[in-house]
Amino acid sequence: MLTIEAGGARLQLLPQRAVHLPDHATLLVADAHIGKAVSFRRLGVPVPEATTAGTLARLSRALQVTGATQVVFLGDLLHSAHAHAADTLAALARWREAHASLRLTLVRGNHDNRAGDPSAGLQVQCVDEPWHLDGLPGLALCHHPQTLPGRYVLAGHVHPSAVLRGRARERLRLPCFHFGPALGVLPAFGDFTGTHTLPRGAQDRVFVSSGVTAHDTVHELPPYTSAHERCF
Repeated sequence: MLTIEAGGARLQLLPQRAVHLPDHATLLVADAHIGKAVSFRRLGVPVPEATTAGTLARLSRALQVTGATQVVFLGDLLHSAHAHAADTLAALARWREAHASLRLTLVRGNHDNRAGDPSAGLQVQCVDEPWHLDGLPGLALCHHPQTLPGRYVLAGHVHPSAVLRGRARERLRLPCFHFGPALGVLPAFGDFTGTHTLPRGAQDRVFVSSGVTAHDTVHELPPYTSAHERCF
């Protein structure tokens, strides 16, 4: 993991594509999109299996590594109403049972508006954006990227990625953490999500995690230049 500061808080960027607030034992996760694969299959689109299990396993790994006692989902926990399929709900229930003491909060996103709040049995507190953690007056937790006076915003929604280019026309797109002067955007946590490359300003910092460079670590990309990124 790699530690930075924003909004008066210490943020640990995890290779599991989540952010840990170590001084508040809180894990931030954006865009899990649980049930997206089953939603696509309901429409007749052939997509990978076991994406929910993979997403939940990675979440458990992040909790194990950090010891966090609270998870805040920055929107789009469930992908659609089809995410309420029996198998998906059963997987969620088993995961919740294994983490019964964990506090869960969902900052509602656009997909949550369509999917509806999680079932009461999952014991998820559902709130609207912006939401603020006690003891962190300088930080605002949102789903949609935005700027708020006097606050540093952490959000999701756009599934940011970075494009790395090599010397022989290699091209690799990786999920990334994208931090600007007043807004930080987390990568999509879900195993079955697309990505979008954001414009990179001169003051922006971008971080990626990939086995291309090292296992289970997060790396900051070099400062932006007009030349292509050359990272491998």
